[in-house]
Amino acid sequence: MDFEMSKKVGTSMIVPSVQELAKKPISEIPDRYVRPNQDPVIVSIITSSHQVPVVDLNKLLSDDSSELEKLDHACKEWGFFQLTNHGVEPSIVENFKAKVQGFFDQSLEEKKAFWQKPGDMQGFGQMFVVSDEAKLEWADLFNIVTLPPHIRNPALFPILPQPFREALESYSLELKKLCVKLLELMAKALNINPNELLQFLDEGLQAMRLNYYPPCPQPDKVIGLNPHSDAVLLTILLQANEIEGLQIRKDGNWLPIKPLPNAFVVNIGDMLEIMTNGIYRSIEHRATVNSEKERLSIATFQNPRMDSLLSPAPSLVTAERPVMFKEITVADFVKAYFSKELKGKSQLDMLRIHHNGVNTYSN
Repeated sequence: MDFEMSKKVGTSMIVPSVQELAKKPISEIPDRYVRPNQDPVIVSIITSSHQVPVVDLNKLLSDDSSELEKLDHACKEWGFFQLTNHGVEPSIVENFKAKVQGFFDQSLEEKKAFWQKPGDMQGFGQMFVVSDEAKLEWADLFNIVTLPPHIRNPALFPILPQPFREALESYSLELKKLCVKLLELMAKALNINPNELLQFLDEGLQAMRLNYYPPCPQPDKVIGLNPHSDAVLLTILLQANEIEGLQIRKDGNWLPIKPLPNAFVVNIGDMLEIMTNGIYRSIEHRATVNSEKERLSIATFQNPRMDSLLSPAPSLVTAERPVMFKEITVADFVKAYFSKELKGKSQLDMLRIHHNGVNTYSN
């Protein structure tokens, strides 16, 4: 697969910078950003039963069976977990955080070199903007394909500031290794051959989305990121500062995730739900903003090879649990996902096969 093929997964219309808009004294939010009738966050006291599970990678790697059960439970019932003792060198993480902050702190003139081009989603801008009437999110993002190297954008990657590019390279490779470890452990929890989850990962596409959510004078009127599930295998999220904003839909309610220091937030993507035949679940999530502080986050998305066939692992298909999803190529799934407005689990639900007497979770 080359860069031209990776480009064809989707496009998004060019939009103004929200970071620049937020610098101005505004008393009324422009109509295109106003989102009425949003579901409120759960208002009851957040108890331990409302907390996303925390999983310790050190314990998992030392064959702690109770920790493996915890991972399995998190993937089945939550679709999200916070990962501590993840093994990525703290200096690599902290250096990349600082470089991301600096990248967003550039002037608008400096950023113009990295702005999205028509027909390409990589660069500064937004995603899933498919018409002039589409509502916009209260966020700027920088989207870039990072691995494998030969499909990187030749007009974008080489012009990144060298210190930023070097920090991104180091972080990218570490997260690829971490993703492989996690998929191996998930295969162990599912009692299947790891290759059933890893076989298409060698040339798999890794992309990063750097998110900047500026303060908003009327935060209840806007959304930082629409409710959705991720199209990918796994997403590993790094909170670049300690500001809350990520929320997940659990039992019909929106629950905030309070980020732990030195932890990643990991979530199951739609492709992994398909490959595990619906046993592990991708969960809807969204990002909110606040009135006082900016929020930065770095999402790393891991996909199988674009030309591979997406279908349930054979050993997870049984008489009691028949095939839950129609087959589709990764490229076709991604193309369909990016061709319309970001909305819930709509793309995955189109592939879902319903069987009488079998519970196919839908969030």
